[in-house]
Amino acid sequence: MGLSVGAAQNTINVLDLEYIGAEFKNVKFTDVPIHSGVEFHFILSFAIDYTSSASPMNGQFNIFWDTNNLTPSSVSAIKDQHSNVKIALSLGGDCVGGASANFNPSSVDSWVSNAVSSLTDIIKQYNLDGIDINYEHFQADPDTFAECIGKLITTLKNNGVISFASIVLFDNDEVQSHYKALWKSYGHFIDYVNFQFYAYDEGTTVSQFMDYFATQSPENGFFTACSKGELGGIFVWSADDSKSNGFKYEKQSQALLAIPH
Repeated sequence: MGLSVGAAQNTINVLDLEYIGAEFKNVKFTDVPIHSGVEFHFILSFAIDYTSSASPMNGQFNIFWDTNNLTPSSVSAIKDQHSNVKIALSLGGDCVGGASANFNPSSVDSWVSNAVSSLTDIIKQYNLDGIDINYEHFQADPDTFAECIGKLITTLKNNGVISFASIVLFDNDEVQSHYKALWKSYGHFIDYVNFQFYAYDEGTTVSQFMDYFATQSPENGFFTACSKGELGGIFVWSADDSKSNGFKYEKQSQALLAIPH
């Protein structure tokens, strides 16, 4: 499993955010411990604008998470059981059908139109609250990515379809350039930033982590508040992996976040 840090720019609550469903290990929402003292977000992984045979679909998103265990009725049930739970879906991810899940729009307008339509249907079907932007591979320039994703987020928010949006980044030049362009134009619409500590080698030292944390961001210095002890939350990858160890790290991270500050 892996931990990430999250910077929350539009909220005062501490958050624990848990990716779930990508590895089809029969994990259910009810398997995961949920501390009442934190705002807990599940992130369904993934929705991808590809077919199951890895053909790009220009913004027409399909579900690629474990739909046998993570159903619309199970979403409603866990939200009814825990008032502090919200649920999002994550877009993109690393791969689909053994190939890279590239961001590959035909045009800005066509991609946004298709994405708004297909994602609105999925979000309403599952009664979801937000989206997580998790593209790691690109066949479009940074400005095109920024316009597509920025217009998607703003349209879904303006239509009342979602209440929050997060982005995911790590120390990679291509990833950084695309998310920096997005942040520059649409940063005020982005609520959370997931900095992927789990994207690095197992032998990465604490000092190396701190260097990454301090410098890798849409703009250098974005994480200054976090490095001063104002951490917004923790993203965890993933519930699928954690099930086998009894969700040890989920319990630890939520206990940490629930400590009064």
